[in-house]
Amino acid sequence: MDNTSPRRFTSGLRPYLPPPSGMAILLVLFCIIFSVVPTAVHAAITVAPAKSDAFTPPDNFLLDCGNSSSITLPGNRVFMGDQDSSKYLSYEGRDIQVAIGPEHSDLQLPSPLYLSAKVFESNATYTFHVARPGWHWIRLHFAPIPNNQKDLKTAKFKVRTSNNLMLVYNFKYKENMTWSFREYLVNVTTERFSLTFEPNLGNVAYISGIEFVSAPDILLGNVAIAVFPKAQYSGLANVAYESVYRLNVGGPVITAQNDTLGRAWQPDTEYLDPQTMGSATSVQPNVITYPEGESPLIAPPLVYATATQMANANVQVPSFNITWKLKIDTSFQYLVRLHFADIVSKSVNDLYFNVYINGKSAITGLDLTTVAGGLTSAYFADFVVNSTMVSTLDPLTVQVGPMNENAGTKNALLNGLEVFKMNSSVGSLDGEFGVNANGGDDVNGTVAAVGFAMMFGAFIGLGAMAVKWKKRPQDWQKRNSFSSWLLPIHAGDSSFMSSSNLGSRKSQFFSQTLGLGRYFSFAELQEATNNWDQNAIIGVGGFGNVYLGHIDDGVKVAVKRGNPQSEQGINEFQTEIQMLSKLRHRHLVSLIGYCDENAEMILVYEFMANGPLRDHLYGKNMPTLSWKKRLEICIGAARGLHYLHTGAAQGIIHRDVKTTNILLDENFIAKMADFGLSKDAPTTEQTHVSTAVKGSFGYLDPEYFRKQQLTDKSDVYSFGVVLLEALCARPAINPSLPREQVNLAEWAMQWKRKGLLDKIIDPTLADHINPESMKKFAEAAEKCLAEYGVDRPTMGDVLWNLEYALQLQEASSEGKSEEENKPLPTPASPAVVAPVVPATSAADNRLTTSAPEGAAVIPTQPQAVDEHSGTAMFAQFAALNGR
Repeated sequence: MDNTSPRRFTSGLRPYLPPPSGMAILLVLFCIIFSVVPTAVHAAITVAPAKSDAFTPPDNFLLDCGNSSSITLPGNRVFMGDQDSSKYLSYEGRDIQVAIGPEHSDLQLPSPLYLSAKVFESNATYTFHVARPGWHWIRLHFAPIPNNQKDLKTAKFKVRTSNNLMLVYNFKYKENMTWSFREYLVNVTTERFSLTFEPNLGNVAYISGIEFVSAPDILLGNVAIAVFPKAQYSGLANVAYESVYRLNVGGPVITAQNDTLGRAWQPDTEYLDPQTMGSATSVQPNVITYPEGESPLIAPPLVYATATQMANANVQVPSFNITWKLKIDTSFQYLVRLHFADIVSKSVNDLYFNVYINGKSAITGLDLTTVAGGLTSAYFADFVVNSTMVSTLDPLTVQVGPMNENAGTKNALLNGLEVFKMNSSVGSLDGEFGVNANGGDDVNGTVAAVGFAMMFGAFIGLGAMAVKWKKRPQDWQKRNSFSSWLLPIHAGDSSFMSSSNLGSRKSQFFSQTLGLGRYFSFAELQEATNNWDQNAIIGVGGFGNVYLGHIDDGVKVAVKRGNPQSEQGINEFQTEIQMLSKLRHRHLVSLIGYCDENAEMILVYEFMANGPLRDHLYGKNMPTLSWKKRLEICIGAARGLHYLHTGAAQGIIHRDVKTTNILLDENFIAKMADFGLSKDAPTTEQTHVSTAVKGSFGYLDPEYFRKQQLTDKSDVYSFGVVLLEALCARPAINPSLPREQVNLAEWAMQWKRKGLLDKIIDPTLADHINPESMKKFAEAAEKCLAEYGVDRPTMGDVLWNLEYALQLQEASSEGKSEEENKPLPTPASPAVVAPVVPATSAADNRLTTSAPEGAAVIPTQPQAVDEHSGTAMFAQFAALNGR
């Protein structure tokens, strides 16, 4: 980062002022005195020795480039000169070392590192042997110092790594720039790691200092929370980062020598907007404690000992947010790390507040003393912000504010804030080009051509609309919608037909002819729902309210009316109609019809008497579902998804699989619902569908979120979460639980790997679930939750395993029943045990096992089963282990 941009991350090294004046010496002494603050640290709530927080980096390469001899910087950090570091450099060009001349001794630079530079006229590579793979800091120091050999202000070059990361794409001088510093965090997994400086044609590259230093594994985990759309983000270890901001909120500068890992922290005041909303507060650093799993290596006590809290507004009930605004490049995703410690409360469970990132809720009702384990206890949270999906992201905003509920003190605070840029899909941290990208001129030419073609097409479209406008019907203002003649977005011209008195019947005819279901007039549905009676609401979703309605002499239906304020709109409305109109299956909710009169978006479905599966698992105090019933429901939902993926002419990806979208009819038959986000599956020539990420928090496939590439395996991942909900009877995400328990998928898989999954299942299932059935069920869930889609099973495979788990449960239940009812043996007339005869359940055509009733039974033939059903396939392989 360069020193001309106050909103960029800058070095925290002590300023170097050659030669020092008397006033400068006094200032340095003053800084030294006040930098000696208590830095005693604690590894856990039980106090541990300070040395337990020390980190000795296995790899610690420090290079002072362009300087022949080594130098020692504060903190006893020795930077090798060119003479000692030449063994790491591969360069065939002229050896050019430049140093600042005495005539420029008044130039203020932050460190002696910037007094010299190594200049390259062709590609130059520094290669380091990696003693221990893992996270590494890469810190690059640049200074275009005036010299007699090369004008470094004209230098233009790239910096790339051996693992195909583009750290700097087009480094060039910025006006008034005297020095620049960039810090990266990279997960190095190879034995050797290289940095290559590549001058642009006819230019030179240069570097003043290089740091390649190990970072502790605890610094960054593999999972964060995506802010929008809300989801779990997994795979942080596969990403490289550039430090953009590191703020000591409410406190002063923390220099590198006062940080546990040599980082620099800047004050937050210039980013507060407005500054009057926040008030700084602090405690002694030695009172800060670290719960188990936390460490001062993540952030030093100095960060947690200061905070910005809500300023005194002189009102009885303050209700405002503290806001920080940060300038960023919207071409990239960002990892935002927030640091908290309750240093303002007098008692536990008294401070509750909300956290927002770019206006989207990140944390609701944060109770620091609960999640961190007490007052003055350190806590941090990681969030991923996908800038391409959040409007007006520039600048990035972080806000904290009080809860509206009457709970505790009305206050909110933040102790520290870090923002890291994440590499793009082409492996770049600077610009749109990766290491293997084509030249910018070719790409720009292609972009220009595409842009011109799109502009030309837009003009043609506008011309066509103008012609249609001139030919518009004379009575267009009396009609319910002009879209039918200007923009034909409604299939079958239903809006146009509904404008006449006979519109409803005509529209119904056209809709049914096109296979779109029955067309309802708005008046019909208004009557069916008793004028949208609030007491008739049976559900609320992202699209709008769902009402219980009665049509055609009392037939019950579910009427979903779109909310104009909803984030879902005409696209989801049309998608649901088009998808459900071509799908008919026992385990898919049937669409009866729709209404688009007067810009309304209303869908009419078959009524599902027992509502969503989630209501029967937790939160509604309904009768407990047996394990067998849960298995049957999961099998039904799996059959519906399997049909979606394979049964239609072109496969369909549901994209929003969750327990609220699995509905149960009066016989507890499960049916998949809500197809507003569905997408056609990729064709045989494609491997995925590239699309904006949509879905539900806690169920979203992390690979889909990272790559924005949708496959049917994304549904499989979501279904794996559903299976765990059915087993454990708890939400997919529960922020009120301790951190390790918030995410059900992660938490359950941890217990599964320990072989202790039975310890966290729904207590009501204890003693009623066959261990082998649960084991097979858990294996199916674990396979669904594999990190990569290629490692996940198909829904057909999942269905097979669930059928197998059900048979194991039924066999166990019937075995117990048989054992209880078994007659005592009679020596004179021993019982003849007959073979078990397969029988068919009349309820749902599922193959079951029945025990003999008499002493001797003549085997009979099993009933016929549809050869194309999942049950038939299962019957053929019932003796084998599940896949």
